[in-house]
Amino acid sequence: MSVIDRARASHQKLTAIRRDIHAHPELAFAEHRTAALVADHLQALGIETHRGIGRTGVVGVIRRGKGLRAIGLRADMDALPIQERNDFAHRSRHAGCMHACGHDGHTTMLLGAAELLAASDDFDGTVYLIFQPAEEGEGGARAMIEDGLFERFPMEAVFGMHNWPGMALGRFAVHAGPVMASADRFDIDIVGHGGHAAMPHLGRDPVAAGAALVQAVQTIVARTLDPLDAAVVSVTQFHAGDAYNVIPERAQLSGTVRAFSTSVQDCVERRLGELTAGIAAAFGVHIELSYRRGYPPTINSVAEAALCAAVARRVAGEEAVDTAARASMGAEDFAYFLQKKPGCYVWIGNGPGEGGCTLHNPAYDFNDEAIPLGVSYWVELVREILGRAPR
Repeated sequence: MSVIDRARASHQKLTAIRRDIHAHPELAFAEHRTAALVADHLQALGIETHRGIGRTGVVGVIRRGKGLRAIGLRADMDALPIQERNDFAHRSRHAGCMHACGHDGHTTMLLGAAELLAASDDFDGTVYLIFQPAEEGEGGARAMIEDGLFERFPMEAVFGMHNWPGMALGRFAVHAGPVMASADRFDIDIVGHGGHAAMPHLGRDPVAAGAALVQAVQTIVARTLDPLDAAVVSVTQFHAGDAYNVIPERAQLSGTVRAFSTSVQDCVERRLGELTAGIAAAFGVHIELSYRRGYPPTINSVAEAALCAAVARRVAGEEAVDTAARASMGAEDFAYFLQKKPGCYVWIGNGPGEGGCTLHNPAYDFNDEAIPLGVSYWVELVREILGRAPR
């Protein structure tokens, strides 16, 4: 029986697992039920299982033969603080929390692969099954690394997969190089001199300074960066005042910066500092800038991307793999893994229509029809890298 046929044979069971996880979502570093479900499932398959890696992470270990090579396969487990709007039977049972990014599907696909790999002897080496907590903004990948992931489970490369709404079911996208952007944050505190709105000449208006700064920030991408260097600089918050006839004492601005390289991040951060200093001088106000680096860019290594594209073609068909898809300005903490190890993060189509709405949307649901394809991709990837049986 082929890998895809074996994956399809488990489809109903895996769908039930996925929907159970969806119905019981847990936020970052609180994935206690999910982690227990994962660990119990791995142990029931006879897989060596390690709990509590990076607080709530789980790592399964499958060894075959005498080979010294080892790779890691990663799935994320956490949900989002969103009130679900769906009304199907497996909707979230926890108010204000839902799987709106498909991590329930990612976890399930890796569990399905674990089952097939546990029953397989056609590879020589070690597979580490990495079930990661806290991808949604809390840096669970970094927590696992700091907890000794790569020292305790030495691997030559690490691989990830994420569903992609809007891409047809049955398709993959594989990027050689940047696939997701960095996610930096900034806060700007503007302190002026408050006063009567009818006598603005007696004050120093932080609102006017803030408005000028919002406009000036838009020139960073348009007039500072090389046009071929992609970046996004967005002011997403502007808070000031609480009365119609009062010029407030201060204003606060916040926003995000997205980029595909450290050099662009450095340029944007430097230019933000220059602009805030200039606006402060021009308006006679005091401005404090706090710039915080978040997730780094997710950069696939070229060799591993080529390998993953070949595996995806074997699973989905020659014409079903897009190696020219545009990268996303979204961010992903799998980037921390790729800073330490070669690897590749691929997208698997979630399809349009039911289950195909955008990520982080209250009507989102993972498309269960993608499960056998994802399971097959993981298994074939292991066979490709660690395989010893003839094909």
